[in-house]
Amino acid sequence: QVQLVESGGGLVQAGGSLRLSCAASGRAISTRIMGWFRQAPGKEREFVSAIRRDGGDAYYADSVKGRFTISRDNTKNTVFLQMNNLKPEDTAVYSCAAGRVLGRWGSDSYKVNQYDVWGQGTQVTVSS
Repeated sequence: QVQLVESGGGLVQAGGSLRLSCAASGRAISTRIMGWFRQAPGKEREFVSAIRRDGGDAYYADSVKGRFTISRDNTKNTVFLQMNNLKPEDTAVYSCAAGRVLGRWGSDSYKVNQYDVWGQGTQVTVSS
């Protein structure tokens, strides 16, 4: 079974940057689509970004497009989320997720139900 542990969150001023990491253990994640989601207080979990198994394609939520970049290093079993030009509305707990083993890359990759392993999350707070 895959276990996921996020790191890299923290407090940053608006306009700043953070780089989140998601380290996987237990099994290789090279066979899985990987995603990042976030949840702000009082709000539902929302999709942030997803990356294809080989790292050759990615999806982004409109709210982060052009500011966030997802990447992966399958040799290190790790996924990253580079977040630039952060805004107060980016404040949330960010979680990485591993897609279902037979999951298809495509328009459903933003859906929560396409992922079956979740990390505990890391807090990102952006001050104005």
